[in-house]
Amino acid sequence: MSYKVKKLIVGKGRTVSNEQNGEWVREYFELEIEVPDESELVIAKENAEGLLNEWLGIIEKAEAEQPKFSWNPEAIKWQKVEGFRGEYERYPLEGEKVEATPDYKNLLEDLKRHGGKLTRNGYFYWVFEDSSTIGRKRREVKP
Repeated sequence: MSYKVKKLIVGKGRTVSNEQNGEWVREYFELEIEVPDESELVIAKENAEGLLNEWLGIIEKAEAEQPKFSWNPEAIKWQKVEGFRGEYERYPLEGEKVEATPDYKNLLEDLKRHGGKLTRNGYFYWVFEDSSTIGRKRREVKP
């Protein structure tokens, strides 16, 4: 018997005390995401969690302690391609050789420190299974 994931629901909340009024305020958000391809399930979950963290004003500990990043994403030669979930950018293109610039190497190292995926300045970045190709996609905030 096999199962196929078609949608993902991710929820996150926090409780904050209001000491002046002696009360607690609970904030909770939930996102439901359609997952057209199961291979993108992890990316969908990471995007949802990152968006929920932004809405809740939560800064992840590793990200809060991290110094400014040492790579400029605009210095990398991104190429637009079409994937299962629409357009995204990648470097290098399939069959192309990597130009190991300092920005590329520092981004790749940053991704490795974050388990292969991270979000910076409105983009979600991830490293492909070959450990050298990097993808990025602008985070979409839908009302």
